[in-house]
Amino acid sequence: MKISKTTAEHYVWGDNCDGWHLIKNNDLSIIHERMLPNTYEVRHYHNLSRQFFFVLSGTATLEVDGEIIELNPQEGYEVPPSTPHQMFNKTNLDLEFIVTSQPNSKGDRVLTQN
Repeated sequence: MKISKTTAEHYVWGDNCDGWHLIKNNDLSIIHERMLPNTYEVRHYHNLSRQFFFVLSGTATLEVDGEIIELNPQEGYEVPPSTPHQMFNKTNLDLEFIVTSQPNSKGDRVLTQN
């Protein structure tokens, strides 16, 4: 089945950021996300889900278990289960990326303290 941002299920998260569910089932989640300038996601980890973040446009700052990783367009990073992480857009431009979670991370997010 063909899917795009215009046909995918849309949701708003955080400080007015967007997500589009490209694939949403129990085994796999693929989401196209857009973060506005100078926004961030809360620090958390997943007990079961392994995630892969792949930047489409903009520059992402990903903190993974205390390590800072800068991701530019066409670069990605894998975050294993039980690993604290947090995504930031520290720029003045929108950030768009794909996040793949296997299995689906719905209900598997545990918030952490910084």
